[in-house]
Amino acid sequence: MEIRLIDPVDPADHAAQFRLGAEAFGAPPYPATVPDPPTTRPPGREVWGAFDGGTLLARVAAHSYESWWHGRRLATSGIAGVTVAPEHRGEGLLHPLFQAVLEAAAGREEAVSTLYPTANGIYRSLGYELVASYDTVEIPTHELTGVRAPATTRTQRAQVADIASVRALYDAWASAQNGPLTRTGPRFATTDAELLAGVTGVSLAVDGDEVVGFATWDRGEDYDPATSVIEVHDLVATSLDGYRALWRMFASYSSVVGRLHLSTSGDDAARLVLPTSTWRVVSRHPYMLRVSDPAAALTSARLALPGLAPTRVAFAVAGDRLGRADGCYTLHLGSEPGICERVAPQDDVPTFTTQGLALAFAGAQSCANLRLVGHLTGPDTHDRLLDAVLGGRPLHVRDYF
Repeated sequence: MEIRLIDPVDPADHAAQFRLGAEAFGAPPYPATVPDPPTTRPPGREVWGAFDGGTLLARVAAHSYESWWHGRRLATSGIAGVTVAPEHRGEGLLHPLFQAVLEAAAGREEAVSTLYPTANGIYRSLGYELVASYDTVEIPTHELTGVRAPATTRTQRAQVADIASVRALYDAWASAQNGPLTRTGPRFATTDAELLAGVTGVSLAVDGDEVVGFATWDRGEDYDPATSVIEVHDLVATSLDGYRALWRMFASYSSVVGRLHLSTSGDDAARLVLPTSTWRVVSRHPYMLRVSDPAAALTSARLALPGLAPTRVAFAVAGDRLGRADGCYTLHLGSEPGICERVAPQDDVPTFTTQGLALAFAGAQSCANLRLVGHLTGPDTHDRLLDAVLGGRPLHVRDYF
């Protein structure tokens, strides 16, 4: 068995991974004519394959992203396109593939890794755990007509010159959450003009001269209220009136569009101004997190609690099948940003599973809940402190990959 990078510009490698992907994901129809390979290697993306005698049996793609955790940008390995030939499923091919993928990610200082699973159990065995989901929710447009009118906020169509404000507002929102991608780097190389041209509209909520909200949306086809749908890809605001103004703009379509589909996640603040409780989830993509380098991730997060005297929190991680996260650590906490370092083995310290560490780092579960399900054992001296420093931020994801 050979584990190696797939070369996207090599015709043989390109054809092999195209066919394997077509078998797994069903598009385009298979058998299909293999398109010409690209002439350049896409930046910020690499694909690893497991080969046997020159035959590609499995592949894993890794995207280099940054995502927001605890108010900081963390280099993130986004896993996608995981595929195993049906005749070789269950043979353990993903284990060596993920070892190679995450070793390469460590070389890029990507301390955390995320993915959208189709089978949770496979990825749990590799140290990932569910922390959020990317959802599409449906709302009848006629219900939006009951949204309270904003006091001074109005809506207007964005022009190319406004996209810098859209990006800044997204960053302001995303930096207050755990999980969103920063939408920067080679995988988000879209120019302002391309971003604007890629959708029906980008609408702004403006209060005075300040942009306090935006929505990106596609009108779709048809004008029958019984069948037509508006697709809203982003609806983000930094004020309640920003949300009110945008919702009321979409309400103006109620005579010709019956439903609105919003891409969202978690407890979306956009829901707080709706006059009814209708928020029907029509699709859901679970999101998983793995903390591959606990010391780097916790140090990069620059955790602190105002007024906290310098405190050392010892802990361990055990059970990582990929052998990267296991070990003992000391987290130095105080009123200033702390650091985490790997230390020599210690006895009688709180011990996380890799899944438990992911849940704790994301603020998705309390230490008490992790203990209930066996993801945290040992002394509970610092449980409340860990809950305080790691919890408190909503989990949101807004980009599918």
